[in-house]
Amino acid sequence: MLQILIKRLLYGILVLAGVVIVVFLTFQAFGDPARMVLGQSGDAKTIENIRKELYLDQPKWKQFVFYVNDISPVSFHTAEEIEQKQLKGFFIGGKTKLAFKVPYLRRSYQTKKEVTAVLMEALPGTIMLAVAAMFIAVVLGIPLGILAAVKKNTWMDTSAVVTSVIGISAPSFYMAIVIAYVFGLVLHQYTGLPLTGSWFDIDETTGRRYLTLQNLVLPAVTLGIRPLAIITQLTRSSMLDVLNQDFIRTAYAKGLSKSRVIWQHALRNALNPVVTAITGWFAELLAGAFFVEYIFGYKGIGKITVDALENLDYPVVMGSVLLAASIFVLINILSDFLYALIDPRVKIG
Repeated sequence: MLQILIKRLLYGILVLAGVVIVVFLTFQAFGDPARMVLGQSGDAKTIENIRKELYLDQPKWKQFVFYVNDISPVSFHTAEEIEQKQLKGFFIGGKTKLAFKVPYLRRSYQTKKEVTAVLMEALPGTIMLAVAAMFIAVVLGIPLGILAAVKKNTWMDTSAVVTSVIGISAPSFYMAIVIAYVFGLVLHQYTGLPLTGSWFDIDETTGRRYLTLQNLVLPAVTLGIRPLAIITQLTRSSMLDVLNQDFIRTAYAKGLSKSRVIWQHALRNALNPVVTAITGWFAELLAGAFFVEYIFGYKGIGKITVDALENLDYPVVMGSVLLAASIFVLINILSDFLYALIDPRVKIG
């Protein structure tokens, strides 16, 4: 099991290495970030200092080495760098220290805050949104898929298939606009749901944050539509395949009830492709539903990234892309072990 985990981690590191190269070439290898920080009005001395701080006075290959050193959890830094960048972790050595640290994603051009702090402030909102969307998709999708399989070639089956095709075909950004307009504006007096809003509000008197879960409903429903449709279709197809196998007929021959055969025997053997869909979609939603968060004004990784792109705040964009890639890698590793737990026939070696 340990060897398998190490193998998966090595694959993940290779994927992240490729992402780092693409991110650097896209956002820092071209253009002048110092100008993006100050605009065209910055004086030459200030621009020179910023270029030195961001290593822009070095050749491109050195800039890349410094960038990798910053974002790597294992790296080398001088005592001056550790203090200046306020690095967090364990440091061993003298003048140049071996660092085991929290990856340093640098600072926002616009707010001067650490990118890690900016992303961690937005991440809880995206986690809540992704969990809520997947909860809706799983709780509705699996029973609908089972019902469609059991009632094959009936109106229930046809309705489930047609509806799921429509759900898969509808772009999330379009559904977000429709749902926001219909339920957040036209029917607001009946639903009580706001058109836009984040997962928290701030008390004007105390300045404290408090949860506003009603703002979660519309974006969660919007994000849950496509995974709901896919989970319904996958569950239906997988159940139809399993229900035709010999062990199901044997279970019926032993006198087991239909509900027990379906829920305890057929469903467990039909869940592998469903788990693939759930983990894949959860990773995608958790990585940031950019347009949906932006349309609903919901403060998550997606909205933070879009806002940063509008402001040319590339460190935030680069950090969010790396965070998204890390989430994909970790969830894919987790999904391999879930397959083995659900179906012992699956080997993850």
